Amino acid sequence: MALKNDCFALPAGVAWTPVTEALADLRGRLSPVTGVEAVALGAAQGRILARDVMAPISLPPADNSAVDGYALAHGSLTPEGEQRLALVPGRSAAGAPFGGVIAAGQAVRVLTGGVMPDGTDSVVMDEDVDRDGDAIRFGSGLKAGANRRRAGEDIRADAPALTAGARLGPAAMARLASIGVAEVAAFAPLRVAVFSTGDELAEPGEALRPGQIYDANRAMLLSLVRAQGVVALDHGRIPDRPAAIADALATAARDADAVIVSGGASGGDEDHVSRELSRSGAMALWRIAMKPGRPLALGQIDGVPVFGLPGNPVAAFVCFLIFARPALCRLAGADWPEPMGYPLVARFSARKKPGRAEYLRGRADGTGGVEKFRSDGSGLIGGLVWSGGLIALDHDRGAVEAGEVVQFLPYAEFGVV
Repeated sequence: MALKNDCFALPAGVAWTPVTEALADLRGRLSPVTGVEAVALGAAQGRILARDVMAPISLPPADNSAVDGYALAHGSLTPEGEQRLALVPGRSAAGAPFGGVIAAGQAVRVLTGGVMPDGTDSVVMDEDVDRDGDAIRFGSGLKAGANRRRAGEDIRADAPALTAGARLGPAAMARLASIGVAEVAAFAPLRVAVFSTGDELAEPGEALRPGQIYDANRAMLLSLVRAQGVVALDHGRIPDRPAAIADALATAARDADAVIVSGGASGGDEDHVSRELSRSGAMALWRIAMKPGRPLALGQIDGVPVFGLPGNPVAAFVCFLIFARPALCRLAGADWPEPMGYPLVARFSARKKPGRAEYLRGRADGTGGVEKFRSDGSGLIGGLVWSGGLIALDHDRGAVEAGEVVQFLPYAEFGVV
């Protein structure tokens, strides 16, 4: 599968686009780009379902007991006073049902998970029963259907068990195993190539030359990509040379289903990524009304989507979480993820003008409030280490005063820990 060459093209006259509109537009343009394959359940952890799974059986398959006790017919009980029922020999245990029928006025031993014997509809717990020879005694007040799990209570045969786009985590794996599904149709893993650009970059462990800094973005972006459950391919750091960047883009497009580049994606003298995308592929600069961030370069090389992120680490981090992450999930076949935030009280004041969304590095204080990192500089990686999430200030909001309510998006909501 492939995207159309103009899938990122913006309408004529588009200027600065609000984050919510840009996300809605991006979401509508993307679809899965990897193939579908049959995967054994034991190898399906982390994969994304390509087709709905319908339950072949009901779960539980039959009514069963939720406790250890005695199964009986509720209709044979008296409204008040002590209850006394004849105890039938035998029992119903998980995997070993009772073979007979229980008549009115009788009870039979049942263990947790044991199928409810014919003629019974309720279970009285061990703790509430006294044995009296071949009979049991207990008080009044047992409710009809007490301690009985009904057949199909969890799921009924032919009902949807999981829908296409679901990522198979522990709970989903348990669901599939519980209904006997041994194989699923899943999307092939998305392969994402990551590289950095810039003459100023050096590899960690190397000696820095004058004017150089270590390449932090590539390690960060590779980690972010892996956290989304896709295959991350490290394509290194590329110097600011048009031919080198053209080769890097072409190689990445051959190796991967999507490409993420940091640096060189705006319109400056050394922004060769955007120039190469414009020359040999399809490219659009999405001018997003947000901070931190700048124009987001979205393009294609040979039908493979390319995401050009800012070079400043904090801006690259935020742009990845807000834009690249949901896009990669959709390309991989997953549902478009919507991070769930929650309101906290600001323990800070911040200047902001309406007209752009802002994402501040924040940390919940454990008492219903959130603190802001000391600086908004997009080159300060220490703020990412210090913070536990993003304080999201929407497009139309003005300045924030201490005591006002703000929205906090924990990094865990983006799959980042």
